[in-house]
Formats: sequence, C-alpha cells, structure tokens
Amino acid sequence: MKKKLLSLVSATVLSAVVLAGCGSQSDSTGATGAELKTGLGTSVSISSSEDATADADGKAQADATIAAVTVDGNGKITQCIIDIAQTEIGVSAQGTITSDLNAEYPSKRELGDNYGMKKASAIGKEWYEQADAFAAWAVGKTASDISGMAISEGYAGDADLAASVSIHVTGFQAAVVEAVNNATALGAHEGDKLGLGVSTKISNSEDASAEGDGTAEAYTTISALTVGSDGKITSDIIDAVQAKITFDANGAITADTAADVKSKNELGEAYGMKKASAIGKEWNEQAAAYAAYTVGKTADEVAGTAMEEGRAADADLAASVSVHITDFNSVIAKAVAAAK
Repeated sequence: MKKKLLSLVSATVLSAVVLAGCGSQSDSTGATGAELKTGLGTSVSISSSEDATADADGKAQADATIAAVTVDGNGKITQCIIDIAQTEIGVSAQGTITSDLNAEYPSKRELGDNYGMKKASAIGKEWYEQADAFAAWAVGKTASDISGMAISEGYAGDADLAASVSIHVTGFQAAVVEAVNNATALGAHEGDKLGLGVSTKISNSEDASAEGDGTAEAYTTISALTVGSDGKITSDIIDAVQAKITFDANGAITADTAADVKSKNELGEAYGMKKASAIGKEWNEQAAAYAAYTVGKTADEVAGTAMEEGRAADADLAASVSVHITDFNSVIAKAVAAAK
C-alpha cells in the first residue's frame, strides 16, 4: 500500500513538472510569448543636394529613411515603424555653411502635422500618416514579399496601397527589407512594443577654405528597441548615419550625389575606428555593447548611467564602450517614449 501511494505521489509530481515545463514560454527575464527578432534598416540618399548660385544658396541634403521591425519565427513582420531624417544644410556661393550649426533637426515623424504635406497631398494625408499606412501594409509580410511588391515609377503599384500612400515608396521598401534581413534575436518577445528614436545634428560641418573643400555633415543617431509591459527595454539596436557632403569654395557640390551612403553598422570594420580605439573595438562593436547594456533597464535607468565628459564612467562598461554615449541615451529615451 505504501509503495503504491509513493508511486502515485511521484507520478503526480513528475506530471506537474512536465506540464509546467510545457505550458510556459517564460524565460529567466520574466518575458512571455514567442521570441521575436528585432531589426533596423537604413536607406540614405544625398541626390537632392544642389549647388549654390549667384542668386541663391545651395543645399547639402541627406535623406535617411529608417525602418525598425520585429519579425516572428516565420520571417514575417509583426511590427514596423518608418521615419526619415531629412537634413538640409545651406551652402553659400562663397563656400560657407549658412545653416545654424546648433539647430535641432527633427525627423519627419517628429514634425508630424508641421511637416506640411497634407495640404499638397492628392490623397489628403500627412507624411507620417502615409508612412504608417505603408508600415501597416508591411505587417504580416516577409522580406521577399516586400522586395517583390508592385512599384510604378517609384510609387506603389497596388491600387489599395496607393490610396493611402501616394509618395515614393522605394526608400521605404529598401529600409524595411534591410531591417528584416538584419533582424536578430536580442531578447524581444511577443507582446513587447517597438520603438524608434532618431536625432540629427550638423555641428561637425565646416566651411570650404583655401586648403580644400568644405563638408556639410548630417549626423543621425538611431535606436530601434522593444519595451516590455514593465517598461524595461527587452532588445535594442543602436546605429548612426554620418552623411558627409562636400562642396567647393564656390558652393558647388563636389560629393558624388549618386553614392551609396552606408550606416556605421553597415560599414562595420570599414569605418576604421578600431585602429584608433583605446580599447581596440570598432564603432559597431561599441554600439552593440551599449545596446546590450540597456536591456533590462528602463529609460530612466539608462539616462542615469554614470558619465564623465560624455563617456561611461563605470569601468566595466567603459571597457567595451569608449565612445560618447550622450546621443545614444537621447535616442533611446525617444524610442522608449515612442513604443506603444
């Protein structure tokens, strides 16, 4: 009788353990739901740049289309956000920068209704509304689906999509495809919210001189991340686009305006920081290390990271991240706030 009772108890306990193991998808961080991959993609053009003339300033223009996605185990997009950092830097016929080097350059999404597309739009929709419509259309699709979408002269070829997206979609397409193809399992799970943060500065721009061309530099820092129900970051990707547009002493653009401008993550070791780095790490390695450091933290905790002159003060963190982190923290705060 005792043996039968012992066997029954043992079987009950074993069954409970097995059921507990099979019935939960929770991991050690408390996340639930299926694992998702997080991806970030950029598509950058400087082709709208124009020479200065005797009558008007020229412009060095960088248009960085940015897409953030989450992707499920079948390669299908579950969330998508699209933004553009459109940076126009004035250039005079005397080869000087005419824009305020300390000005803020909000993205098109941040501008919202102030971007002013609605009044000129054939479908009566603002830029962010059209970007959101494209992002919603992309949900449930794979990279192959997006790559194979119908496009006519840069516009959506599908009538239903064109009814809500009347602007060119080639940049959207390229950025979303890259984001899906780059997507990696970094800790996101089903139910987490996706956020995108963008910040652009032009303070590194320089006038032309007798020694050489000037440079209009649009430097855009990006964070694509996911946030759990507890407000903590569950995955994070940090990248930057450093678009350098050269011009001569007469304000003529000398840069190749058809050039492919790669982000720092895309450049990888070709960016060339490792050889000059005190810790022997490339920029993309340091950005990835800082992104990993933010996982499990709230935006306030990230903002509270100890710094000395813009760099990480903690010895362990500084051993893997020697670059300035102030811009990283800024876009992370924006991305968390945008995660809905």
